[in-house]
Amino acid sequence: MAALAVSLWDVDNGQGLRQLAEIGLALVLSSLIGWERAAQQKSAGLRTHTLVGIASALMMEVSQHGFTNVLGLENVSFDPSRVAAQIVSGIGFIGGGLIFVRRDAVRGLTTAATIWLTCAVGMACGGGLPILAAAVTALHFLVVRGYPLLSARLVPGTADTGVEVRLTYLTGRALLPQLMETCTRQGFRIVQVRAERLPGRTDPAARVLLELEGTADTSRLATDLFDNDGVLDVEMAAPTDEE
Repeated sequence: MAALAVSLWDVDNGQGLRQLAEIGLALVLSSLIGWERAAQQKSAGLRTHTLVGIASALMMEVSQHGFTNVLGLENVSFDPSRVAAQIVSGIGFIGGGLIFVRRDAVRGLTTAATIWLTCAVGMACGGGLPILAAAVTALHFLVVRGYPLLSARLVPGTADTGVEVRLTYLTGRALLPQLMETCTRQGFRIVQVRAERLPGRTDPAARVLLELEGTADTSRLATDLFDNDGVLDVEMAAPTDEE
């Protein structure tokens, strides 16, 4: 009975319970990483990270067990590390697609790095290194969730805070340049500006979305923006597309 269990656990053709368990572990660990990214409302969330993790694990299984039937043939040699190297190269296309630039602000670097890390976790699971895979998953949460708090304690005021400001104002008074100047004067950097007219209003009103970065006081900024004659409404919210 024990021999049967061992044979089912590690079948010679690489399709036993052991390989299924390794892919299952990749599913769990990559889902945890993806859940954290989804909770932060990032562009690559639960599904993307989970698919990257289990696909990487499967490729490692193929690398180890998918070519055993030809290794015994004459003049046939195979380096299993070549498949792993191609996984690392290929994941760069997904990571590169998550990084974009708005003027002088680069976004998506942290999410791209977690995609790369999830790939490594999946490869470790598929390569039979579950302890390392679990340890790196734990380190991911330590770095992503713990390091911003640590950085804020060690070097106060160095971490830029992102904020979206939605302003409703009366047009025809050249207010937008004044509002943007108020933001920069307060110490914020303007990352993006989007303006739109508001149909259906009797007054000539428009709405502008200012995406800002900086360490200044946002409540003081809201007060200063309201001081401009012609500003009808000010709304502030955290941006949804940071790293």
